[in-house]
Amino acid sequence: MRRAPRRDLLAGLTVAVVALPLALGFGVSSGLGAEAGLATAVVAGALAALFGGSRLQVTGPTGAMTVVLVPIVAEHGTGGVLTVGVLAGVLLLGLAVARAGRWMAYVPAPVVEGFTLGIALVIGLQQVPGALGVPVPEGDGVLVVAWHALRAFVSEPAPAAVALALAVAALMLLGARLRPAVPFSIVAVVAATAVAHLGHLDVATIGALPAGLPAPSLGFLDPADVPGLLAPAVAVAALAALESLLSAQVADGMTPGPRHDPDRELFGQGLANLAAPLFGGVPATGAIARTAVNVRSGAVSRLAALTHAAVLAVIVFAAAPLVSRIPLAALAGVLLATAVRMVEVGALRAMARATRSDAVVLVLTAVATVVLDLVYAVVIGLLVAGALALRAVATQTRLDRLDLPPAPDGAGRLGEDLVTYRIDGPVFFAGAHRILRELSAVGDARVVILRLSRVTALDATGALALKAAVEELERRGVVVLASGIRPDQRKALDSVGLLDALRRSGREYATAPEAVAGARAHLGRVGAPGPRQPAERAAR
Repeated sequence: MRRAPRRDLLAGLTVAVVALPLALGFGVSSGLGAEAGLATAVVAGALAALFGGSRLQVTGPTGAMTVVLVPIVAEHGTGGVLTVGVLAGVLLLGLAVARAGRWMAYVPAPVVEGFTLGIALVIGLQQVPGALGVPVPEGDGVLVVAWHALRAFVSEPAPAAVALALAVAALMLLGARLRPAVPFSIVAVVAATAVAHLGHLDVATIGALPAGLPAPSLGFLDPADVPGLLAPAVAVAALAALESLLSAQVADGMTPGPRHDPDRELFGQGLANLAAPLFGGVPATGAIARTAVNVRSGAVSRLAALTHAAVLAVIVFAAAPLVSRIPLAALAGVLLATAVRMVEVGALRAMARATRSDAVVLVLTAVATVVLDLVYAVVIGLLVAGALALRAVATQTRLDRLDLPPAPDGAGRLGEDLVTYRIDGPVFFAGAHRILRELSAVGDARVVILRLSRVTALDATGALALKAAVEELERRGVVVLASGIRPDQRKALDSVGLLDALRRSGREYATAPEAVAGARAHLGRVGAPGPRQPAERAAR
């Protein structure tokens, strides 16, 4: 932190200016109030900066976490959310000890993009009541709440709130395009607050805030409620891990230098989420937007994220009366603009054009995020992506019929008595049935050679399919020989009894030429059928 303190201090101040309206807005959106968002940004931001695995990550309340917290607040109240935060912190520490951070690299890009698109849609829908100037209606889903808010607005319009929200969102979006270095979010909020109070507009404001952070407390923890909160805690921990590691990856890609340590990042996020609820804060994650601002502002060490937390702490203690006058519609406009900026149109277009499977996974994950919840959406996206990937791999397995040169002594008619097949690619549960079907369709051959040297993977299902195909051919009087069985295939073939059967009858060969010689020797011993006699009748 001593390398470039001036750059870090300036970057931290810039991030704090950007983070202030976001912390207030996400605190209000979560249902715990603006003070909860500020407490989270200060406590979680400082601890994650000190103990996390990324030198540039900025942690605080995020829109994605807010989406998860809203139903928890509705069902369990404020105490339930704080308890979930503590439990999630413990789970994140467990993930860090188990070194689970490395698995983030296996999340497919379409799942991440669909997840991000879904979060943006949910954040936008959550701001509808605040932007329309109506109380937040009751309801389980964001679509239902947004629809009820629209109906309430139609019955009692509040044009001042709509105008403030749209003006703030427009100023942020246009300003970011024209002058990216200027923190237009704070400029827009200050302007909207001044207009609302000087013009005596009838709009709701944040309301009174406590001057300072509350004393640490465990009073919200009720042991009797813990079992019922384990499932929400797992969802919060999963989201915190996913979003934080994704944000750290984004920071790595924006600047040269050491990459983040994913397991240490989980440890830092665990401490942050364990401590923030003790001061009335909500669960936190690494924030992609604030982290990007931190990097673009020239941050080089953890000092920038610590400065961001310190500046917000000063605001909590010294400027609470001013913050309490900010209109809720202005914060709704900030979050609407944030939701719009979360959507990377170029990345979505690239995913949609890449393959049909990528487009399906992206859309399905986004829809599940809006209709269900974030953790279910990620699980569904991963399952569908995995199934489509398995299907794609299975279609790469080929069964090729190879031509053999005529035997010098004329034993065996080419393409009729002796046929050789080569299997290329994996033979596993996803495509083994196709191999079985194609092998079982062999015509009038008397000897079939299976060349297995190019089989890249073989599981129990694939071994059973090969055994079933061999047994089906042998029932029809066809002799099956195998060549090129690799050491890694022997365990699976031996487990189903196929390898032992081939060995007992002397039908396993090390190389394809040896198998061909053995097949022609067999045909020479049994003799060839007549030109019009079916091979299976001659074998009988």
